[in-house]
Amino acid sequence: MTSDRKDGEKDSALNVMRGIHSSHDGLKRTKRRKFVKKTAPFSIDTIYERLIEGSRMDLAKAITLIESMKSTDQQTAQQLLKKTLPHTGNSIRLGISGVPGAGKSTFIETFGYKLCELGFKVAVLAIDPSSSVTGGSVLGDKTRMEQLASHPNAFIRPSPTSGTLGGVHRKTRETMLLCEAAGYDVILIETVGVGQSETAVRNMVDFFMLLVITGAGDDLQGMKKGIMEITDLIIVHKADGDNLRLAKRTVREYKQILHLLQPATPGWSATSLAVSSHKQTGHEEVWESIQHFQEKMHASNFWNERRQEQTKSWFQDMIHDRLIDDFFSQPDKNAQVNELEHRLLNGEMTITAAVNQLFAKE
Repeated sequence: MTSDRKDGEKDSALNVMRGIHSSHDGLKRTKRRKFVKKTAPFSIDTIYERLIEGSRMDLAKAITLIESMKSTDQQTAQQLLKKTLPHTGNSIRLGISGVPGAGKSTFIETFGYKLCELGFKVAVLAIDPSSSVTGGSVLGDKTRMEQLASHPNAFIRPSPTSGTLGGVHRKTRETMLLCEAAGYDVILIETVGVGQSETAVRNMVDFFMLLVITGAGDDLQGMKKGIMEITDLIIVHKADGDNLRLAKRTVREYKQILHLLQPATPGWSATSLAVSSHKQTGHEEVWESIQHFQEKMHASNFWNERRQEQTKSWFQDMIHDRLIDDFFSQPDKNAQVNELEHRLLNGEMTITAAVNQLFAKE
């Protein structure tokens, strides 16, 4: 076989044999374009407008901004909050806590879904405990409340406690205001669990519910008095099947106990109801109780009085947090604390003396 290649032609797969015509003029080298992701500049006015229109995506962005620890984000978040204030305060704020295994997420999903079907917009702020070792949280409430999360009238936001006592995130109050600005009628705050340290939620909600179950041991004796005294309604959950008869008896027992305690809300007699999320029974009675409470508190003006007290309490809490943060941000104070801790562990001084020395005026 003879080569049809002319002298000077290079060996190439692009060369063609004589008699075969090709219009291909070889590979043209083109410059590779770099892919640059275009992001729209952040605008407070834009996110504010979309937020009050009810955009769930922009509500989530706003909450992320609120929870950010960056100083620039915090300044921007406060500007956004200030713009939303005229649109806040129109929801009913519900707190819910319960013993482990009581089915808080199941109840919230069923209860919230029923409210959404009635035309209400429901926001769920679910607080997950942070690990004391890694600081992380599971934040799995969107997977536990899959049906509710898919409803167009619902918004679910899981947040970690991030070491905050009280079973709530330190930004829960501000998150609640953003949800109200977005037009949510009912805001449900699910706390970490039951205990006297979990009562901070009482200071940010209108109505507080406690979820309990029967057959979990000595429920009545084991229930702490502190949590009972802040409760507006006790829900005996999983009241179905073989457990129904026992649940009804537990409801009666709780009613007797609540009758002996000072009411959490003046002018309101806390009660107990049997509810089954599995059979979807009792949720209507829970909502009727909440609505009756709302009407009664508005009539006595206690609704506004409680909210004003909660605002003052929030202000005081923020002052305490700021003082602690400012104190430990001083390098000389940290060094002094370490020195005093060393002396305490060596038995050289008392704790009271160490604290007095730490705050002594120079």
